[in-house]
Amino acid sequence: MNWESIAFIIYIGILASVCLRIIFETNSTNKTLAYLLLCLFVPFFGMLFYLAFGINYWRKRRYDQKILQDITILDRLKKDIVQYNKVNLASGNMAIDQNAELASMLIKDLGSPLTASNSIKLLVNGEQKFPELMNAIREAKHHIHLEYYIYEYDSIGTQLVELLIKKAIEGVKVRFIYDDFGSPSIKKKTEKRMRDAGVEIHPFYKVLFYILANRINYRNHRKIVVIDGHTAFTGGINVSDKYVNGSSSKLFWRDTHIRIDGPAVYYLQYLFIADWNFCCSNKLIPDASYFADTPVGGPNTFVQIAASGPDSFKPSVLYSILQTIYLAQKEILITTPYFIPGDSILDALCIAALSGLVVKLLVPGICDSKLVNAASKSYYRKLLESGVEIYIYQKGFVHAKTMVTDGKLSVVGTANMDYRSFELNFEVNTIIYDATFAEQMRDLFFNDIQQAEKIDKEMWISRSALSQLPEKLARLFSPVL
Repeated sequence: MNWESIAFIIYIGILASVCLRIIFETNSTNKTLAYLLLCLFVPFFGMLFYLAFGINYWRKRRYDQKILQDITILDRLKKDIVQYNKVNLASGNMAIDQNAELASMLIKDLGSPLTASNSIKLLVNGEQKFPELMNAIREAKHHIHLEYYIYEYDSIGTQLVELLIKKAIEGVKVRFIYDDFGSPSIKKKTEKRMRDAGVEIHPFYKVLFYILANRINYRNHRKIVVIDGHTAFTGGINVSDKYVNGSSSKLFWRDTHIRIDGPAVYYLQYLFIADWNFCCSNKLIPDASYFADTPVGGPNTFVQIAASGPDSFKPSVLYSILQTIYLAQKEILITTPYFIPGDSILDALCIAALSGLVVKLLVPGICDSKLVNAASKSYYRKLLESGVEIYIYQKGFVHAKTMVTDGKLSVVGTANMDYRSFELNFEVNTIIYDATFAEQMRDLFFNDIQQAEKIDKEMWISRSALSQLPEKLARLFSPVL
């Protein structure tokens, strides 16, 4: 037997073992088939791709810090909020009454409380978010906690760094987590300046070798700022000049963020502390100062947080989106920059449309990934045939991740409607049970579709097979995009 035969036998043995591992360890049928096809038809690269990106090594070393070691935080949440879940569920709020199963699911699954007495402010694009954020940071007295997926050290990034340094010098405790893959422009020199001024700054799950690193999959895609335990910012907007229209960015960037004041901030603080204690050696011991009492009176908006990641036992963000769709009775309005929904969401939207609900989907005309864009288009035919209206945004890039149902419930978050957000990244969505806020979101959606082109169902379906081929091929790899 020559060396070529021996090498071939070894290769077949490795291929067989990898394929068996795919079959036994991949729960999704579509994902299993995609990985198997990749391994069988793209020799060597397919196996390397699966071994690098397809195995959730994270589950083999779950970080214990996610369940906070200091039980006082959980006791405080239980004492101050969780005991009121039943009261809030029975508040008579129309949005809660219709979506009680959603609220109960998040309480049971995540321990995420249904909180009352919140104030929510809608922030459209960077032009509204960054002045609001800067002003809130200037008023900070005790601590500022930030975590971002993308932090670019450009004009906005520089302003924020200088402000954080100023607040740290004033004696405010500043802690900052950035995603190492998403924020390569944060240099050691910048980190040193911040640390010298007293800012504690750390990368989340540091990437050493980008090409071969499995951990590229498990990114912290959350955008969370918590100030003094009572004010928070979250949504789709990272830190970059491109989010500020009229600045140096030539492409119009359409995104949505929110400011929260009230007890809903507690769960965002919990998420930050858990993430901090994972990536930092200097553990943060929570106490009452990180969970400030909120003033009585004022707005009474009901809010709940849905969060999940590679460390989660259940895909809570996915489940919350599905439950929101299931519970809608008249109208579903969705905006997402990346639409690779998988069978569960695809079927849920089709069933809703076939049941007589108005279902509208807004997606980008300009996308930063041609492969993802092509895969997204492969889902449009089934949606259109079921009665879903699809709008292609033309003014620029729509990066918002939002949903509004029945003019009562709103979802604003960091999660895209794709496999990566549901399974591979750390994400957080805010669910707002409030008709007044939902009306703002609804108006925003209809303003956005004025800048979009509605897909003509007949024209889309009648496209040639050749024009659809790239989309069909891209869809084969949608579970791993």
